[in-house]
Amino acid sequence: MLTFNKFLKAKSEGKLAKQICKVVLDHFEKQYSKELGDAWNTVREILTSPSCWQYAVLLNRFNYPFELEKDLHLKGYHTLFQGSLPNYPKSMKCYLSRTPGRIPSERHQIGNLKKYYLLNAASLLPVLALELRDGEKVLDLCAAPGGKSIALLQCACPGYLHCNEYDSLRLKWLRRTLESFIPQPLINVIKVSELDGRKMGDAQPEMFDKVLVDAPCSNDRSWLFSSDSQKASCRIRQRRNLPLLQIELLRSAIKALRPGGILVYSTCTLSKAENQDVISEILNSHSNIMPMDIKGIARTCSHDFTFAPTGQECGLLVIPDKGKAWGPMYVAKLKKSWSAGKW
Repeated sequence: MLTFNKFLKAKSEGKLAKQICKVVLDHFEKQYSKELGDAWNTVREILTSPSCWQYAVLLNRFNYPFELEKDLHLKGYHTLFQGSLPNYPKSMKCYLSRTPGRIPSERHQIGNLKKYYLLNAASLLPVLALELRDGEKVLDLCAAPGGKSIALLQCACPGYLHCNEYDSLRLKWLRRTLESFIPQPLINVIKVSELDGRKMGDAQPEMFDKVLVDAPCSNDRSWLFSSDSQKASCRIRQRRNLPLLQIELLRSAIKALRPGGILVYSTCTLSKAENQDVISEILNSHSNIMPMDIKGIARTCSHDFTFAPTGQECGLLVIPDKGKAWGPMYVAKLKKSWSAGKW
């Protein structure tokens, strides 16, 4: 029986290996071996092995799953940051395990709030970097599928939350996510829109206290498993245009942000061109935007995440590692000063 189980496991891993898109992997190999050095070997191993992937469990405070929480404790799960991060919101509870695997997802049922949300734990870092407080006006500029909006509402009760998504199909996904997790009284302080994010700043200038730009990017995990090699080749050709889009979204976000407000930029790619280079361009072209030091997050979170050097005090890059298979996730934190900027 043990031999047969090993056979099934090998067969399953073989199927997974066949799904990896060689066009994308070869492209990543050339770029990331230069940008990450020796660390790329481990990152590649994790990204190409879904059996190693881990899933965090974000509990919904609006329908709190007390029994599930007990069960997670029994299974050896621990809370993210374990109280070590300053300003960590007590109302947000996220559990993770050191071992791969995931609990089943809940089905969407109209009128019933879901009790938990499965996610890549690193995707909570942009939310925590924003440090949302009760009553603030916040913009989630590229909000679908809605996980970060849900996480923001676990942290605090904003006075106004604007969730924007330009893609019509992803917008439907966003609406369903919000309906599944957020009670009606809070839904009333949430606006969902389908505006080109590059126009938001002109539409609502200096409206928001906090802005999150979780930008469209080279989604390294999903791109590696592209089923159509022709589409993958097209994506790679179009990839060079992404930094320009990301810069335009950030410029719009800056216009929408009030003086003194906080902006957090994030992607789920390892690409320096879409991460550090984008932020450097913004800092070099906007005299009213200041970098904010977030190295403290890396110091307090090293037991849960592995970070690669970014050369920036305002930027962090989480890279997948053995036993800590979170990321890729880049996070940068900026502040808008009261002085006039250059565009």
